[in-house]
Amino acid sequence: MTVKKLSKNDFDGFVDAIIQSKKVYGPQVKGEKYDFGTLSTSQDLCLDYDVSLLPPTKYFLPVRETLMTYEVGGAYKSEYDEESFVLLGVHPYDLVAINQMDILFSQDNYDSHYMTRRKNGTIVACDVVTPSANVFASSMGTAVGKDGCDLLVTDIGDGYVLEAVTDKGAILLAKANQTTEANDSDIQKRQAVWGANEKGLNKHELKCDPHYLPKLLDKAYDHPVWDEMAETCFACGSCNLVCPTCYCFDVKDDVNWDMVTGKRERCLDGCLLDGFSKVAGNHEFRNVQAHRFRHRLFRKAKYVPAKIGGQIACVGCGRCVDACLPNIANPVTIYNKLLDDIGIS
Repeated sequence: MTVKKLSKNDFDGFVDAIIQSKKVYGPQVKGEKYDFGTLSTSQDLCLDYDVSLLPPTKYFLPVRETLMTYEVGGAYKSEYDEESFVLLGVHPYDLVAINQMDILFSQDNYDSHYMTRRKNGTIVACDVVTPSANVFASSMGTAVGKDGCDLLVTDIGDGYVLEAVTDKGAILLAKANQTTEANDSDIQKRQAVWGANEKGLNKHELKCDPHYLPKLLDKAYDHPVWDEMAETCFACGSCNLVCPTCYCFDVKDDVNWDMVTGKRERCLDGCLLDGFSKVAGNHEFRNVQAHRFRHRLFRKAKYVPAKIGGQIACVGCGRCVDACLPNIANPVTIYNKLLDDIGIS
């Protein structure tokens, strides 16, 4: 597709042109951190952010959403968020997470609520400029990439290289009036950024190829590490809620005070939370904290990969490490300990 170069001065005008035409979400300063929010001006956009507090997957799978409204014993109506929007500034590792969600929510029981948002969204990805304190995307093979985005933006120092990956990206790129054709030097600079990130986004280095992890976990179900780590786990679920590949949810009906009308809501849930596995009759099949802790790691590297063609459901963003108060959530620490104890075979 089309590859252009745009100066940093002209990039602000490009972003403002997008804002004038569509709803735009992008990374902005939130206190001492960064998070995605509605952009009203290009001046609020921070493409050099390290990592957002919550992953941009929240725009496709909200923390809480209404699935339908109804009348008790009567009519009902499915509710869809059909507003088109641009998600600007998605890092490659979060892009991988969105791609995984696309597979999960389109297979088996097709989730029309998620897929409606996904189809109405245009994703502008950007290569990482500032590595976060706990990123390990290089270990997970997610430090660079453009599959799943519509437009890729790379800071090459003296400007931005913009590549339209899809037709939607090309339509967006057409709003940039001051672009020039990216020359060989520009492409080489972009390649240098990719090369540096493929190695450098690795604050916690995994001691094996990530695709070996399902085989490792086959031997680790009864390993003492689960009890050891769970001893200090608060069961707060923070690691679940900040993870871009966690998608578990609960569905609840909320009847209004008139006892006639109501709504059905989907709310994100987490496997580390007590009661997550409770079923009818007050039976809880995972009522030990160590078992819930183990399930999170098995889900990332064994259960979900089995559903999505072997892709590991951990993209190395490091958000769980940032969020965990007792400092026990780092998957690399746990997998490396298992590798040391069990070995590779």
